[in-house]
Amino acid sequence: MAFFNKNSKSFIKLISIIYFLQITALNGQLRVGFYSERCHNAESIVSTVVKEASQREPRMPAMLLRLHFHDCFVQGCDGSILIDNVKEAERNAFGHEGLGGFAEIQKAKTQLETQCPAVVSCADIVALAARDAVVLAGGAFYEVETGRRDGRVSDLSFAEKMPDVDDSIEVLKQKFKTKGFTEKDLVILSGAHTIGTTACFFMSKRLHNFTGKSDADPSINPKFLPELRSKCPKNGDVNVRISLDNLSEKKFDDQIMHNIKNGFAVIASDARLYDDNITRAVVNSYLQTEISDLNTSSSFEKDFGLAMVKLGRLEVKTGLLGEIRKVCNSFNKM
Repeated sequence: MAFFNKNSKSFIKLISIIYFLQITALNGQLRVGFYSERCHNAESIVSTVVKEASQREPRMPAMLLRLHFHDCFVQGCDGSILIDNVKEAERNAFGHEGLGGFAEIQKAKTQLETQCPAVVSCADIVALAARDAVVLAGGAFYEVETGRRDGRVSDLSFAEKMPDVDDSIEVLKQKFKTKGFTEKDLVILSGAHTIGTTACFFMSKRLHNFTGKSDADPSINPKFLPELRSKCPKNGDVNVRISLDNLSEKKFDDQIMHNIKNGFAVIASDARLYDDNITRAVVNSYLQTEISDLNTSSSFEKDFGLAMVKLGRLEVKTGLLGEIRKVCNSFNKM
């Protein structure tokens, strides 16, 4: 009996250890410097690719920043937005219209596979590229936690809950709340529109038929409306692109907050942030911040970095979950 008990205890202990290791692997944690030993040049390789791409295409920083948000908001930060070789892929959803930067992510992946095969995930490349994009546009540097794995599912239907440019503030708040974000997070992440452009396709309702009576959004500053309508005329070319921040399109700063308050927000969802008491207070809080040292990052830029770290943790796959893709736009063959 003693022999049975001793072996039983050893067996139970062994099973417990195995179970603990499995749980640990399944719940692996993101951390800064995840690739420092297995692929120490990972972050510098991504940074170089982003810098070179941005020199060729000035809109690239905004494109890469937007790509990260769209990836994370649907199924978490798992690179599912990159898949293009399956029927009804997520990236073909209406809410993802105009996304770019895919080739740059793959270029970084190709270089990383040469140096560190099957180590760096596409999801992490997207997250790192977004940070580098912010810095290149003049924003504050923030550390990116890595260790994500790539998802094995990409489904267009999962993107139905993406925030829409014409959503009311109530709907926007609910969509962000569902993902664990606060009203402050909503405002800060919307602040990404301080750089980049949008297409006139997304401006039609706001400029020409806001309430179904051939009218414009009354929140648009009367001095700004003629300019917007001239750039995006009724029945005009919907593919024409206009700056999201009319005063500093290529500079990452807090000008977008001034625009929202003063009626110079370009897209409707940004303007809606001033319709709600809570989000309006957040916008105003950044306008009241005084910067005494020009070399010091603004309060908005610091908070943006924190919000991006939070975004980067959204529903991530780590440990034994997911995979490390060989090619970013295609799942590995099982």
